[in-house]
Amino acid sequence: MDDERAVAPEERKPLRRNLLLGAMFGMGAAIGTALGLPAVIYLFFSPKSRKPSEWTEAGGIAAIPPNAPVEIAFHRKRVDGWKVVSEKTTAWVVKHPDNTVTAFGPQCTHLGCAYHWTEAGSGFLCPCHTSLFSIDGKVLSGPAPRPLDRYDTKIEAGKLFIGRLRPSVETRA
Repeated sequence: MDDERAVAPEERKPLRRNLLLGAMFGMGAAIGTALGLPAVIYLFFSPKSRKPSEWTEAGGIAAIPPNAPVEIAFHRKRVDGWKVVSEKTTAWVVKHPDNTVTAFGPQCTHLGCAYHWTEAGSGFLCPCHTSLFSIDGKVLSGPAPRPLDRYDTKIEAGKLFIGRLRPSVETRA
């Protein structure tokens, strides 16, 4: 009869032990989730939505003489992960007689060196490996494999806006 009335202390220990183990595992899972969830978000989700290329104002076109390339500098915002960086960039701009504009990227298509307009007006010259480009960006001589890369351009209210840099797809003939 003593066996029926009282519960032995040994029988209570497994219940208490299971409760404590469950609480410890639950707290460990909560801490692991709290630490792991930000890491998963960081690794698998983009920090900011990708927007189409934005237009950057590069200045007025009234001061640019026709058929005379001018190097202009402008500031462009670049998204680098979670950081937005304002960087100074240049472009070689050629204004045509019909007031259309072509803007070339500042790097040679051979090895990415900076080029310049020659004093004689014969073309864009890359001094590193003597690639020579015409005023319309085509390769005249040298090791450059393709014409100069071009920026998207638009003109609004007499101001030049520069968009995305488009690599030239044609190859040297």
